[in-house]
Amino acid sequence: MGKRKPEFDADRASALAAELHALSGKLKRRLRELASAGDLTPSQTSVLMHLDREGATTVTALARSEGVRSQSMGATVAVLEAAGLVSGSPDPADGRQTILSLTSACRELIRSGRAARHDWLLRAIQTKLTAQEQEQLAASMSLLNRLVDT
Repeated sequence: MGKRKPEFDADRASALAAELHALSGKLKRRLRELASAGDLTPSQTSVLMHLDREGATTVTALARSEGVRSQSMGATVAVLEAAGLVSGSPDPADGRQTILSLTSACRELIRSGRAARHDWLLRAIQTKLTAQEQEQLAASMSLLNRLVDT
């Protein structure tokens, strides 16, 4: 794809970038509110999301991926285990290691949280936007995807 000819001046593009950044932060905070993560810290939530995305793993691998020491990750995991969100089982390949995975209760919490966020967004689109505005929003999705995929 060749270079695009600038259609906006630099000031307008900068203002658009600032507005989009602020709006995306506001949307992210609103969706996070609906996640009902309870009293979980950001690091605990990050561990749960990692296990949900990547699957079962060890404390050492989690620590490496989160950029913290194994001892710190062990403390985080201990809280999650005590809350019934994570369980450990011996690694079949190395009995000295423990493989951590989400419990079924945690998977249900994640599923219901996603459903709540989806339902809120769906209702907001249906009730706050006209049919024409919904079409405009749909058309903007490809533009937003191009921005994040660059």
